[in-house]
Amino acid sequence: MDNIFCPFARTIISTHNGCAHSTRYCVGERVSAACDSPEASADCTSLAQLLRENARFALGVTDTAGLLTFGKELKILYGGLAGLQELVSTDNVVSDKVSDIHALVAGALQRYGTLQDIPYQHIVKNISAYQPARRARPPR
Repeated sequence: MDNIFCPFARTIISTHNGCAHSTRYCVGERVSAACDSPEASADCTSLAQLLRENARFALGVTDTAGLLTFGKELKILYGGLAGLQELVSTDNVVSDKVSDIHALVAGALQRYGTLQDIPYQHIVKNISAYQPARRARPPR
């Protein structure tokens, strides 16, 4: 099986978001998600890179090309998808969960023409506002 990289695998594994092109797989005890479409993977990878680049100021970093902390990465993924869904959604009811990530990306491409033309200033507000859930402390 040839696994194609999915930049939103963390959100899919957590079952917070889904995608019609995702496939879960296990390697030992590690669970991940792969994409079954090279075209979909390319679109999602481009979006993830643009989200990282546009969120630099909001995250307080100067370079997003390297590794980011786990929390900052989650802010980009979850907050970015929620912000994009607000922009693309045609109805007034917007959930923070995305049922099909690639359909959302395709909707953004249809509405804005290219991923570069998306108004990222709105999405960056969602990235800044996203707060990862706190872990519950074990009882003493």
